[in-house]
Amino acid sequence: MLSIIYQNAFLDWITTPPGSMIFVLLLALSTALISAILTKWLVDTEEINRKQTQMKAHEEDKQKVIDLAEVDPDRYRKARKRWERKDAMIKKSQQRMALQRMKPTCITFLPMIVIFSIVNTLFRGAAVALSPMNANDIPLIGNFISAGSVWMNFTGWYFLCSLGINTLTQRLLKLQSQASGGMGGMFAGQKAKALEFPDV
Repeated sequence: MLSIIYQNAFLDWITTPPGSMIFVLLLALSTALISAILTKWLVDTEEINRKQTQMKAHEEDKQKVIDLAEVDPDRYRKARKRWERKDAMIKKSQQRMALQRMKPTCITFLPMIVIFSIVNTLFRGAAVALSPMNANDIPLIGNFISAGSVWMNFTGWYFLCSLGINTLTQRLLKLQSQASGGMGGMFAGQKAKALEFPDV
């Protein structure tokens, strides 16, 4: 009898705020830790970080090669050929890295979907966390993540927690280097890829 009372009390606590907010935060933390530990175990992160540093330097070299076009056309043509040969090797290396990074995802994907579905049915439509703004006002996904005017549902709060916790655990466990992380690095890489070699 007592176990049924305690069981119901626990279910009430984890399905109503603030208990639901803490429970989902802990769920996101445990998911991130499992994923990070599997990545550490299955992926050679030091090698990936080294290759990402090389790729970043390679993309930065593209601008230097382009700058040679006006100064010294002969050196530019030689440097461009060298850069393009190296680029072909780096693209192959990127494909291998992508396959390595997918290993933990392949293992955790199905169990995580099952756990997510079970927990999501537990919180179906319930208010989980108080939003600092009106969740309905967020374009495109407002109706998907809101559970009332200022409340977020399980899906919205879980993904918000995951975004922050995943980055933090990867940095703490040294799974993400400065070369790979950050919006600045991403935009710099996109900018370098957008540059075109002039015909000289």
